[in-house]
Amino acid sequence: MSSFQLGVIGALFLSVASSVSIVICNKALMSNLGFPFATTLTSWHLMVTFCTLHAAQRLNFFESKAVDVKTVMLFGILNGISIGLLNLSLGFNSIGFYQMTKLAIIPFTVLLETLFLKKQFSQKIKFSLFLLLVGVGIASVTDLQLNMVGTILSLLAIVTTCVGQILTNTIQKRLNVSSTQLLYQSAPFQAAVLFVSGPLVDQFLTKQNVFAYKYSPVVLAFIILSCLIAVSVNFSTFLVIGKTSPVTYQVLGHLKTCLVLGFGYTLLHDPFTERNIIGILVAICGMGLYSYFCTQENKKKQSGDLSLSSQMKDHKETAALLAHHQEKEGHEVKKAAKDSIV
Repeated sequence: MSSFQLGVIGALFLSVASSVSIVICNKALMSNLGFPFATTLTSWHLMVTFCTLHAAQRLNFFESKAVDVKTVMLFGILNGISIGLLNLSLGFNSIGFYQMTKLAIIPFTVLLETLFLKKQFSQKIKFSLFLLLVGVGIASVTDLQLNMVGTILSLLAIVTTCVGQILTNTIQKRLNVSSTQLLYQSAPFQAAVLFVSGPLVDQFLTKQNVFAYKYSPVVLAFIILSCLIAVSVNFSTFLVIGKTSPVTYQVLGHLKTCLVLGFGYTLLHDPFTERNIIGILVAICGMGLYSYFCTQENKKKQSGDLSLSSQMKDHKETAALLAHHQEKEGHEVKKAAKDSIV
C-alpha cells in the first residue's frame, strides 16, 4: 500500500511538473515566436511519444501486451477527435467560454460515472469539487460570449473528453494493462487522426499553412523541446488516470491552471488582479478538501476490506477446525465400532 501511495504521488508530481512546463514552452512558441499550429503540434507530440515508447519497448523497459485492436483503435480515434474538438472550441469561442468548457468536464464526468459505472460520490466530495470549480471560474473565466457553432463544438468536446478519460481508466483495469502499454498501443491511432486533421484545423483557425511556415532554428528548438516534454505529459496522463480516477485527473488539471496563472504572472509578467488571487485561493481550498475527503474515504474502505478479509480468515480457520474435529470424531467412531466387533 505504501509503495502504491508513493507511485500515485510520483505520478501526480510528474503530471503537474510536465504539464506546467509544456504550457510555458508552448506559450513561448505560439505567442512569442508566432507558431500558431496547435493541433498539428499535438500530432507531432503523439508521434514522438510513440517512437519513444517503441524504443523503450525494444530495450525491454516494459513488455508489450496484446490488446484487442478494435478497442484500442476506437479508443485512440476518440482521444484524437477530442483533442481536435477542444482546439476548435478554443477557436470558435472566447477564452472565458473555453474555460467554462473545461470546468464542465468534472461535473459531466461525475454524472457519467454515476449513471453508467454506478460509482458513488459522497456529498463532501461533491462540495469540494463545487468549491474547486467556483475558485477556478473566478480566477480564469473573464468573458462569456456565446455562439451556436462554438457551443455545439464545446458540448462535443466535453462528451468526447469525458468518455475518453473514463475509458482510459476502465480499459486499464478491465484488460489488466499498464498505462505505458495502453499509451503505446493507442498513440499511433491518436497521432494518425491529428496528423491528417491537424493541418486542416489549424489552417481553418489561423488562415495559415503549417507547411508554408518558415521554420527558424529557434522555432525548431522549441518544437523539439515541446515534443520531448509531451512524452512525459502523455505518459503521466495515462498513469494518473489509471492509478486514481478521471475526476482526480481533472482536479489535477485545474491545479495546473492555477500554477500556470501564477507562473505567467511571475515569469512572463502577465496581468494579475485581486480576482485571480481570490479565485486561486478558493480553488486551492477546494483541492485540499477533495484530497482530504478522498484520503479519509480510502482509509475507511481499506479498514473495511481488512476487517472483511480478517472475518473471512477467521471463518476459514473455524471451518478447518470443525472439519478436523469431525474427522477426528469419525476416526473414533470407526475405532469404537471395530473394537465392538472384536
